[in-house]
Amino acid sequence: MQKTTTYSSSKTYDLIITSMLIALVFVATMLLNIRLPIAANGGLVHLGTTMLFTAALLFGPKNGAIAGAVGMGLFDLVSGWTLWAPITIVARGLQGYLVGKIAWSGGRGGESLGFNILAATLSIPIMVAIYYIGEAIIFSSWIIPAASIPGNLVQNAVGLALAIPVVAALKKTPYFRN
Repeated sequence: MQKTTTYSSSKTYDLIITSMLIALVFVATMLLNIRLPIAANGGLVHLGTTMLFTAALLFGPKNGAIAGAVGMGLFDLVSGWTLWAPITIVARGLQGYLVGKIAWSGGRGGESLGFNILAATLSIPIMVAIYYIGEAIIFSSWIIPAASIPGNLVQNAVGLALAIPVVAALKKTPYFRN
């Protein structure tokens, strides 16, 4: 009977953590964003990427993928970027998964500063490529989506620059200590 209670409590805890991470990504994307005035498709620079990186580095690939896909996908659905929602779900889900998978590889648990930076850095070209291909399909052009690349790079660079020190500080708190 005790194992059932522990398993149930663990599943409840995981659900709560995942839900909170989704909410943090969504709120950071919704409330802290700047619409870029470049080209027709423009784009956004927002702090949702910071929260995606933070979620993946602190809680691993599954939570990083779900928080990124659902949090930013939901933002797209409720804020006028509906057409981009499927692209966002794929791009940000994969990005969160990759960051978490690399940072947590070899039993590191997101503890290695070097691997955390490497993980986030390696995820950026994948995210940019998915958005580029998605926008090429939407606009029926391989040229128009190029206008989004600088904004995507800036957004990811800001996310990386902010998430790394946040994660390093949080890893020192009693909650994240082993």
